[in-house]
Amino acid sequence: MAPSATEELPPLKGPPERTYPPAKIFPVKEAKFEKPIAVQHDGREKAAAHPGAAIVIDNGSSAVRAGWSFEEKPRLNIPPIMSKYRDRKAGKTYSFAGSDCYADTTARSHIRYAFEQGTGIVSNWDVMEHLLDYIFLKLGLNGDDASIDVPIVMTEAVANLPYSRKSMTEIVFECYGAPSVAYGIDSLFSYRHNKGNTGIVVSSSYTSTHVIPVYNHKAMLSQATRLNWGGWHAAEYLLKLIRLKYPAFTGKLNVSQAEHMLRDHAYVSEDFDNELRGYLDWTGLEDRDIVIQYPFTEEVVVQKTEEELARIAERKKESGRRLQQQAAKMRLEKLMRKENELEHYKKLQAKLEQQTNKKEVRRLLDSNDLKDEAALEKAIAVLDKVVKKARTKDVGGDAEEDQQEPVFDLLDVPDEELDDAGLKAKRQQKLMKSNHDARARAKAEKEAENARIEEEKRLDQERRENDLESWLKEKRQRRDLTLQKMKERERLKQDLGNRKSLASQIRMKSIANLASDNPTKKRRRGGDDDNFGANDDDWGVYRQIVVGDNSDDEQEEEDLNANLKIYEEELLRYDPDFTYEDTHEAQTDWSKS
Repeated sequence: MAPSATEELPPLKGPPERTYPPAKIFPVKEAKFEKPIAVQHDGREKAAAHPGAAIVIDNGSSAVRAGWSFEEKPRLNIPPIMSKYRDRKAGKTYSFAGSDCYADTTARSHIRYAFEQGTGIVSNWDVMEHLLDYIFLKLGLNGDDASIDVPIVMTEAVANLPYSRKSMTEIVFECYGAPSVAYGIDSLFSYRHNKGNTGIVVSSSYTSTHVIPVYNHKAMLSQATRLNWGGWHAAEYLLKLIRLKYPAFTGKLNVSQAEHMLRDHAYVSEDFDNELRGYLDWTGLEDRDIVIQYPFTEEVVVQKTEEELARIAERKKESGRRLQQQAAKMRLEKLMRKENELEHYKKLQAKLEQQTNKKEVRRLLDSNDLKDEAALEKAIAVLDKVVKKARTKDVGGDAEEDQQEPVFDLLDVPDEELDDAGLKAKRQQKLMKSNHDARARAKAEKEAENARIEEEKRLDQERRENDLESWLKEKRQRRDLTLQKMKERERLKQDLGNRKSLASQIRMKSIANLASDNPTKKRRRGGDDDNFGANDDDWGVYRQIVVGDNSDDEQEEEDLNANLKIYEEELLRYDPDFTYEDTHEAQTDWSKS
């Protein structure tokens, strides 16, 4: 055995262990039913005491807020949704509006939105009417005549469509009998409330962002600019990113969850480029790392005592012993069957040798499904080999040691002295001898290769023990040469991807030269050939066109990686100045880039 196989190797220096603080885990949030909203009757009474009182409705696409003009805060803040379904067992139809839609699982599955997705335009007027019914009911305006005797102030989208405003006006006057209604833009209301005179109003809403100039208390809507980006677009973009990164969560993620993530964890960066450049730095990464925990069913693992574990281990051993006994029994039965077949064929072979009648010989062969005597000999040889192998496996030893040298006695017999069956058997022996010689050569080559590898290991160990400095220098040089080859291959791949690089231009010239060759005339059978392939260099054109002149196959790339790993492992073991941080794996780590 080679000395390198018995010596105790130095410990391999691995990457330094890192300790990380516990991650901050946040539960996933989703729109849910908080509590029922009670009917507030005091609002109407207070409105009677204020002559100029009005109902203010901020009709937003993400939330509808409603209240009284003489109060600072709205009394209602609900999402613009409605749900209606029919319970077949009860024979009733149930309608929900606002946050009440989240109170029931069936109602949640039938939610409809009042606004068109991604816009501030009302598209479902049935939902809008239910929302207004809900608002007026909760504000205590549920009189006997079902009319609203208080003016209404309502917000609308910038540049609202005439049809949308007309439909809203019809609902307010015809369905509720309101005395008057006034429409306006929420950001301009806020600007006026804050006593703004001249300036620029930037309104970033749920579905869009508007920039509206105001001069001398008057909005210049003809000069307003709209940007198609709002809170809905940001949540939708975040949802797409999460689905792309976690495709297994495609059916569990929704916009409501993304909106809560956006509100709780997202922010607007003041210096995006610099912050992104150092975002993966270890310093402060634990503060930037956000873990969202989705609900899951934790598998309860019952802790077993040592006695129970010992009993389970004993049961497994007993089960393994029974399986081994069953397998041994099956192997023995199979071996007995093979031995009986071998004995039967040997008796048949002895009986055929005693027969002189060809018809009787043919009858015996046909009764055993054998074509001729050569097939019988082959069956005997195969069964004999199977039986010896099975016995060797049960008893132990090498099966190849018990194999007898094959006999090729017909190869030296001239063809004139053989009949048809003998000639056929001689051809079969020729084929068998060539296969036997090929296996023998392959075995000898394998043994020689193993001997060469062991000799190289022995010489390498002697060089390391006699002159460690020179040995380390040689390993460093080989490692540097391997890294240089890998960099050259990577550079060539990048050059081939760039159509302006020299490698791509050479490749395109080769393709153009092939395309510009004059087509050969149609040759008849036996005509002149173009002699392509007579020179070995002719075949290099395919390699040059496909992957370039200096590229290698994938096997060489795998060999380079394997050699680099071997060199670095040897340097980690024997070079005190070479650490894990110097390895190619550590230098290409994405977390340090």
